[in-house]
Amino acid sequence: MHMVRRVGMAMGWVVVVSLLGAGLSQGRAGEPGAKPGLCPDEAKEGFVDLLAVGSLDELWQGATRGYVLVDDAKEGRKLVCKKTGGGNLLTKKEYADFVFRFEFKLTPGANNGVGIRTPAQGNPAYVGMEIQILDDGHEKYKGWLKDYQVHGSIYGVVPARRGFLKPTGEWNSEEICAKGRRVKVTLNGTVIVDADLDEAVAKNGGKTLDGQDHPGLKREKGHIGFLGHGDELEFRNVRVKELR
Repeated sequence: MHMVRRVGMAMGWVVVVSLLGAGLSQGRAGEPGAKPGLCPDEAKEGFVDLLAVGSLDELWQGATRGYVLVDDAKEGRKLVCKKTGGGNLLTKKEYADFVFRFEFKLTPGANNGVGIRTPAQGNPAYVGMEIQILDDGHEKYKGWLKDYQVHGSIYGVVPARRGFLKPTGEWNSEEICAKGRRVKVTLNGTVIVDADLDEAVAKNGGKTLDGQDHPGLKREKGHIGFLGHGDELEFRNVRVKELR
């Protein structure tokens, strides 16, 4: 969420902890104990595993020191946004139309986001688009959180349907599909946003819901990434497919 973004967060070194050993089960993406990699169907469809790297610097740029790769015997390879780290971790590659899939596990009150079609510089919520990642039912957000700030919303522009997040500590699955002017967000199998960007602004009198300038709505391509705000949470099975 942009409004609680912390500036000047201290960032530690990226540590890659390798705990995978012989005897681990060969599971599908999304299953506990799965090794890094795509399930066969996704590989055939053209998805790319963005965590199948030895170092984040191979495919990612930006706040690579605010996140850590961990290979866990039970939960597979994870990308952990550190409590004292975070920041904007963006793909080196730019994407126009795509399907972006990932799983995430929230800690109480955690706040993060997914930047899409964003340039490498500037605030992705405005110069690109930010899809909110938020434990929006937490006590600290009660009474002031706007509809366009809840989990899954296109921040400041399109509110998401609520009530489909799993409890903190459980894995959620999410898919973001951007094709032309349409953006669709699916959380745990339920579509919570399905918006035409032009229509979303037009029906509000030509203004965004938050009243701010969002030039990123007009961008046709850009980076994808996680936008950490100093709260710890975990990601896994992060993969992307370009749409032609």
